[in-house]
Amino acid sequence: MKEDLLRQLPSVDELMGAEIVAQLCGEYDRDVVVNAARTVLSEIRSAIIRDGTLPTGLESLSVESVSRRIKSHLGNRLSPSLRRAVNATGVILHTGLGRAMLSQQAIHGINEAIRGYCTLATDVETGRRGRRDARLNDLLCELTGAEAATAVNNNAAATILILNTLARGKEVIVSRGQLVEIGGSFRMPEVMETSGAILREVGTTNRTHLRDYSDAVNENTGAILRVHHSNYRIVGFAEEPSIGELVRVAKTRNLPVIDDLGSGALVDLQEFGFETEPMVQESIKAGVDVACFSGDKLIGGPQSGVIVGKAACIEKIRKNPLARALRVGKMTIAGMEATLQLFLNRSKLRQQHPTYRMFSLSPEELGKRAQAIVDELGDLIPQKAEICVVDGASEVGSGSVPTQTIPTKLLSVKPAGMSAESLAKRLRHNAPPIFARIQREAVLFDFRTIQPD
Repeated sequence: MKEDLLRQLPSVDELMGAEIVAQLCGEYDRDVVVNAARTVLSEIRSAIIRDGTLPTGLESLSVESVSRRIKSHLGNRLSPSLRRAVNATGVILHTGLGRAMLSQQAIHGINEAIRGYCTLATDVETGRRGRRDARLNDLLCELTGAEAATAVNNNAAATILILNTLARGKEVIVSRGQLVEIGGSFRMPEVMETSGAILREVGTTNRTHLRDYSDAVNENTGAILRVHHSNYRIVGFAEEPSIGELVRVAKTRNLPVIDDLGSGALVDLQEFGFETEPMVQESIKAGVDVACFSGDKLIGGPQSGVIVGKAACIEKIRKNPLARALRVGKMTIAGMEATLQLFLNRSKLRQQHPTYRMFSLSPEELGKRAQAIVDELGDLIPQKAEICVVDGASEVGSGSVPTQTIPTKLLSVKPAGMSAESLAKRLRHNAPPIFARIQREAVLFDFRTIQPD
């Protein structure tokens, strides 16, 4: 059986003479099409030898059938890896689906910056080279109260750059309870080692006292670092000093305080039903020398790491050779500027900022949208699934406000004739792919993160 199938395989020459493949040679270089034909034939041959049957989706070993598979192979291999997706998971800042949705203002700003030449690093007044982060500096200082600001490509880069600038070769005091591991298995001790700073752990996992910091200071101490817990919480018998208390201790020893705020809240999240996250403005007011946070989480802009603080420290950071290696480009700058401007008009933030608009949606509103789909699907497939609206909870995601959720309404679909996992897989293969949750043999769709369009 295997031998018979293998003998039926068309040759590369036969395939190159087929009409479908000839059309492909008009779209791609001939060498590219030949390599695709060889790859497809190799995959078919391996499947026959392994299973004794044709691979899934291949109707026959005719030249036409194999040619269509070559066309599909090229289309899949050369299509963009990033495709628009439907986020029905209820995780608002979904790391796997691109984190924060950009506002229309940010999209417009990026489009304007990339349509042609732009004033990235040119001073219009003098015509000479200027700082690319000048406008970002102004916006961030106005929003946070900092003396100066800059940005790099993500918050891990911001942390490394700050430590490398202010404490390379010196000890940096950190509470053991703050030695977090962030997404992708990046751990704070390893980040610090990469920066050239020396980790000095103090306290215990659940309790670190102010005296622990004071007692750890020595002639080789370079800074005190506070790290936001980000994606976990310590509850119960737990204690750690406030940022203001750390600043007071540091001042008596003439040491800088660095505050890694993680998600970087610019507004009080209590307005949206969450517990308060550490706000950037509060750290600056407390007197930290430098604070850093993500630009693509609670800020809602493109991926970036924002650094704010005292002018002398920011100037040192800008002059570090690493700053050039980690700097952001025109698309990030344009998107961040447009996003930050939304925070200057708090009355419109809920309507114009996608993240805060999703925070603001009521369960009643979401329930109406879900019920409308239930009514429509009920008429289309009355015997093929159990469809209803159920109560649920949405998450912020990306390590922001962990362990907290907000009430939502979910469209629940229990399919008949297939498992919930099979339905979810089919949805992911849709165009565009749809990502949902599975719970108790039901596929759940959260309309908080499903956009109206």
